[in-house]
Amino acid sequence: MPTVSVKRDLLFQALGQTFTDEEFDELCFEFGLELDEITSEKDMISREQGDQRAEGASDVVLYKIDVPANRYDLLCLEGLVRGLQVFKEKLEAPRYRRVSPVSGEPQKLIITEETASVRPFAVAAVLRNITFDQERYESFIELQEKLHQNICRKRTLVAIGTHDLDTISGPFTYTAKPPGDIRFKPLNQSKEYTATELMSLYKGDSHLKQYLHIIEDQPVYPIIYDSNGVVLSMPPIINGDHSKISTNTKNVFIECTATDLTKAKIVLDMMVTMFSEYCEEPFTVEEAEVVYPDGSSHLLPELAYWTETLKGEYINRRIGINESAESLAKLLTRMCLKSEVTGEGDEIKVEIPPTRSDVIHACDIMEDAAMAYGFNNIVRTTPRTYTVANQLPLNKLTELLRTDLAAAGFTEALTFALCSREDIADKLGKNISETRAVHISNPKTAEFQVARTTLLSGLLKTVASNRKMPLPLKLFEISDIVLKDDTRDVGARNNRRLCAVYYNKSPGFEVIHGLLDRIMQLLEVKQGRENGYHIRAAEDSTFFPGRCAEIFAHGKSIGHLGVLHPDVITRFELTMPCSALDMDIEPFL
Repeated sequence: MPTVSVKRDLLFQALGQTFTDEEFDELCFEFGLELDEITSEKDMISREQGDQRAEGASDVVLYKIDVPANRYDLLCLEGLVRGLQVFKEKLEAPRYRRVSPVSGEPQKLIITEETASVRPFAVAAVLRNITFDQERYESFIELQEKLHQNICRKRTLVAIGTHDLDTISGPFTYTAKPPGDIRFKPLNQSKEYTATELMSLYKGDSHLKQYLHIIEDQPVYPIIYDSNGVVLSMPPIINGDHSKISTNTKNVFIECTATDLTKAKIVLDMMVTMFSEYCEEPFTVEEAEVVYPDGSSHLLPELAYWTETLKGEYINRRIGINESAESLAKLLTRMCLKSEVTGEGDEIKVEIPPTRSDVIHACDIMEDAAMAYGFNNIVRTTPRTYTVANQLPLNKLTELLRTDLAAAGFTEALTFALCSREDIADKLGKNISETRAVHISNPKTAEFQVARTTLLSGLLKTVASNRKMPLPLKLFEISDIVLKDDTRDVGARNNRRLCAVYYNKSPGFEVIHGLLDRIMQLLEVKQGRENGYHIRAAEDSTFFPGRCAEIFAHGKSIGHLGVLHPDVITRFELTMPCSALDMDIEPFL
């Protein structure tokens, strides 16, 4: 859950009421939030960097509030105050409007076809005649950062750029160029750099280096110019210094470039709705025109309102309460979902504003009604339907096998579900393209690049970490691997596997073979080619030639066993022979 830090006194001033810490904690709970910590800037710096660094820091009390990950409208002081005020019925939810410029045509952002290979989408809007002070300015910048870390997925999906409109002139052009052809003065720098130089410069920047990978390997970089050739930004890395906003800025041009258009529209809506209250005409946003390469144009932001109709009985039954439709409509209105009874039975029409992108189904509305009613106010009842809980057959089989494998003298290991590409491919003598591995798009470390496609590499790394233990080392693991599968809605599936290794001065193939026989005995599968199990000589790059067998059960291949290839043993930093068993247990359900 994202955490929002707000100054307590500023928050109470905006709410128009003072609370004790306990009272505010209770209010947060009622609204579905959690007051995580009460601290100060000085305390935070002292904990992170030491007491000496904390000298001169502010003693202002900060509330750190945990916000649900999908409530982007609560990621800043403005949205938080607005939500709480509506919840306490001290304020009506505002209605956001898109307006045309008072004079002239709307600002235009033209997207060229060169952007298609890097970040093909962009949206834009203008906050006209806005009034900033230092607190509002800091909140504006912080909201951008919160959105970048949350819905924007660290700028991979969306990157936000905000500019002082009075320092630039439209129409604006969003294009892509080779890094050597891009030159501008980036934010808070004293001289111009080429894009190539900037990528080298920011490799040492603790904040920006985490975003470089998004475009650094691309032949062209996205760039936004104004009509005079002034660079506004090089998304998703850095804005230009020329158009940076300040507390004196009166007109803000907001652009969001993206790889996901839906997310870009949500982010733009959040930015403008949260701060449009500071415009000369509150809660109005000046439209901007975005022109796509195919010639089509769109006016943004959309600020779309939509309605959902549902029955009061639906809400009551699922929450476990008995409220009238009028009462439920009032509860939903307190959650910024303006609602009214239609007059047709207990039907309620709910209007979802552009700030509530988290509402996508009637069950989301029902959840808000439960929150406004108060979870503690719901009477605890006994379920009308009695059921008997039971283990999933696959998990039950897994637990039974674990017990008997331990009784057979093998020690269970639990290894990471993520591993490096090298662990499941090169070290096992296989090609990564043939493994059907699911790759992590932005891995944090080289040790966790893919989801494992075999349990063997994890067990061998465990053996390598325990080489000083007395021999033999007999380990097993029964767990899931992940394989690509185009027939599944998520593109991948879990597969429950059993893997065991025997590490000693001699290979011990007979030990592993005996373990296979014991497993089949436990599964009540007899030896035989027709309706039982058997092994057949096979070749596999992971195993020593001539010392590998494929396992068949009920006519289907379910795995391999054999002596590992010396190269495999060496790659895992082992020095003695090792035999292994790797098989699928799902066919035995």
